[in-house]
Amino acid sequence: MSGRANRVWTGGSAILARVGDPRPVGVFDSGVGGLTVLHELRRQLPGERLLYLADLEWFPYGPRPLRDVRHRALDIITHFAELDTKLVVIACNSATAAALNTARERFDIPIVGVIAPGAQAAVEATGNGRIAVISTEATLHSGEYVHAIKEANPGCAVLGRAAPELVSIVEAGDADTIRADGALAPLLDELFAWGADTLVLGCTHYPLLLPSLLRLIGGRSMAVVDSAATTAARVQRIVAVNRLQRDGEDVPPQLAVTAAPRRFLDSARRIFGEELAAPEVVRIGDCGLLAVAP
Repeated sequence: MSGRANRVWTGGSAILARVGDPRPVGVFDSGVGGLTVLHELRRQLPGERLLYLADLEWFPYGPRPLRDVRHRALDIITHFAELDTKLVVIACNSATAAALNTARERFDIPIVGVIAPGAQAAVEATGNGRIAVISTEATLHSGEYVHAIKEANPGCAVLGRAAPELVSIVEAGDADTIRADGALAPLLDELFAWGADTLVLGCTHYPLLLPSLLRLIGGRSMAVVDSAATTAARVQRIVAVNRLQRDGEDVPPQLAVTAAPRRFLDSARRIFGEELAAPEVVRIGDCGLLAVAP
């Protein structure tokens, strides 16, 4: 980063910093899972304008080939860039694994994924160096969590497990139910048998399973790393260092979906227990997002 106080690094070049930057922060995921990141961003960065896109037309990203998810993510980021967002958050582990590095090469705005913040937090939390990661198939097969954790501390051992059914459980509103307990119990037994003392929730849907997770962990020792909280903290630091803060009162986030607006709104309200504005319906094409009638 340039030593000059009036310049900031944005991933490709130095530009003049703005004081009281009113531009929004763009956030996207394939469904409601990324709302866990949006919730933390609202808590840790009050006053920032937030744009959230749920790509329900392509939900879920996890089972799709990484190259397809990469293309889709780059189209979404293109749209955010055209809206003059000052920062983009890829609030999805699968999309982060597929597209983050390419996006940072292509776009001249800060882009934050959810994998590196979670990996760093896990390395800081572990006592015995044995870290487990539960995620979708795409995130597991990418190997990005192993690389990020080993980059932070090469001495750590990492056990990855795919748990794609957990996404459907969360989307159905069953995150704190017997159904969730039944899916999580054998998985946790395997992780404890391996000796893990730290668990990374490698999908932004998974923090919504915390009540069930903590109930099943019980008196056993295991730190649980929430990628939503750690990602929001990373964004907060980037905004502060680059002097991109918005001066103003808190404003509700703007919501958009690529399909199923009623399903999204019902799930979001049920999960977060608050009223949310109806989302705009958008379409993704090779040239980005185009608004269409709801």
